[in-house]
Amino acid sequence: MGFFNRLFSSSETSSKNTFDWIPLNDLQQLEEILTHSYEKIVVIFKHSTRCAISRFALNRFENEFNFPKEHIELFYLDLLTHRDISNEIARKFEIEHQSPQILVIKNRKVVYVASHENINARILERFV
Repeated sequence: MGFFNRLFSSSETSSKNTFDWIPLNDLQQLEEILTHSYEKIVVIFKHSTRCAISRFALNRFENEFNFPKEHIELFYLDLLTHRDISNEIARKFEIEHQSPQILVIKNRKVVYVASHENINARILERFV
């Protein structure tokens, strides 16, 4: 049971807190993200808290991530709680909604999008 408990457990809070994710929980933050993207690379991780694939992708991203935080700002979007924000991201950036999904934003433009098994923190080397 230990494996399945870890796989399907709701340990979202501990993961986000130890990794310093910035919760994306207000539509107004999207404009702030765009402004910040002139100074830093901005990453949005869209995560479904009920999906084992999404949990796996988030864990893998966190394990692979090895970049100075002064160059990258990390936002976490809980899709089940904030689907309206996800819909606005899809509209604003003209991308198809996926879950899990990662967006890399630089100079107000999405420069990289990946979903599911294609989510890879090492890709950020291109942008830092």
